[in-house]
Amino acid sequence: MTRPQSYQPGGHAPAATGQVVVASYQTYAEAERAVDHLSDQRFPVERTAIVGRGLSSFEQVTGRLTTWRAAAQSALSGALLGALFGWLFGLFDWINPLISGLLLALYGAVFGAILGALFGLIGHAMTGGRRDFSSVAGMRADSYDVLVDTDHAARAAQLLDAPGAPGRGHAVPAA
Repeated sequence: MTRPQSYQPGGHAPAATGQVVVASYQTYAEAERAVDHLSDQRFPVERTAIVGRGLSSFEQVTGRLTTWRAAAQSALSGALLGALFGWLFGLFDWINPLISGLLLALYGAVFGAILGALFGLIGHAMTGGRRDFSSVAGMRADSYDVLVDTDHAARAAQLLDAPGAPGRGHAVPAA
């Protein structure tokens, strides 16, 4: 059995935590599965952490953003927000109690869609064509380490190395 290594790379974990790397995986799902296995074995998982190493941000472009698409997206957001406010006004009878909450939600949706579309049009026009695409931002890591408090590390390593366990990935033993 290999000894767990102290967590040093990049200084991601504070030295005061006293945690060591017991496993390292290529994907977050693998690290998550390892911690879940520890939990299933009644290991005190509050003594663990999953740390991404080699973090990088990315932006997945989802499409071209035209003036009309910007207006449509903003109109949809405005309609939902307007419907919510209209429904709440009706629910708490903040407006004439004779008007039903659903009718106020409909009015709110229409009003919100109109305002949202106007704001979307104006906002897109103000960019001057500098950002004519829509995207979703995210983060990813090169690998994911499972850290465990020093006093529990040997037990965690033993549980992860047991037959039928997920293993410890590509954890490098300490020299």
